[in-house]
Amino acid sequence: MSGPEPRTFRSMFISDIHLGSKAAKADFLIDFLRHHDADIIYLVGDIVDGWRLRRSWHWPQSHNDVVQKLLRKARKGASITYIAGNHDEFARQFQGVHFGGIVVADRAIHETADGRRLLVIHGDQFDTVVHNQRWLAYLGDYAYDAAMQVNRIITRLRQLLGLPYWSFSSWAKVKVKKAVNFIGSFQTVLSDEARRSHVDGVICGHIHHAAIENYGDVQYINTGDWVESCTAVVEHFDGRMEILTWAHVLPEAPAGKDVLVPVNIRGRATQAA
Repeated sequence: MSGPEPRTFRSMFISDIHLGSKAAKADFLIDFLRHHDADIIYLVGDIVDGWRLRRSWHWPQSHNDVVQKLLRKARKGASITYIAGNHDEFARQFQGVHFGGIVVADRAIHETADGRRLLVIHGDQFDTVVHNQRWLAYLGDYAYDAAMQVNRIITRLRQLLGLPYWSFSSWAKVKVKKAVNFIGSFQTVLSDEARRSHVDGVICGHIHHAAIENYGDVQYINTGDWVESCTAVVEHFDGRMEILTWAHVLPEAPAGKDVLVPVNIRGRATQAA
């Protein structure tokens, strides 16, 4: 036996995988998809990192495995919608087109089990730097690459010391005042867009900061990312939304034996029994 059946949810939201970049935590995501399933899956933008692929080609087998894993879920009956982001904006020209059972869109409306309507959108459309100062966005992307190199060094050192994964860049976001202010402004703008769209909330990505917050009469949900925090948002069958963090790759089960997948209250995988 290869292990226990995956945890199944009504819907799952994943964004900012950045396949094609060295920072992508493809192995973590493959493991997460192995242990979690959903009837409805939204890929909420920046799944493929076209910006970095244009600079230099990087596509290891693990990145191809992520694509194959998602296509396999579509073949097994999952409804999968690919929402385009700024790093994979090339996909916006294919809105409404189906690829292997995955449909491409710029935005979507998701109806939860408890009857709420949520706008699903990447969020880059409301980032003024991305749209009005393109050169600055590209410069920021290079700076982000540098931060991710620091991340990789720290990750390697922690592995050698037997310590769990920890993201320097995620930690910096909540410590640097300008980053905190930007996150707050982004959340406010996206919440306002939900009101303009006459829906009950918004699910987005883009800023790599997972959150579930209430802004007055609307709910703001950010899926996080798979280069820093390794997070996804899931909807339970009663409509409850939850952030899951998957910062471990669990061992394969020995032949004839199950591997238990204990998950704490926020969904973080703990050491396998």
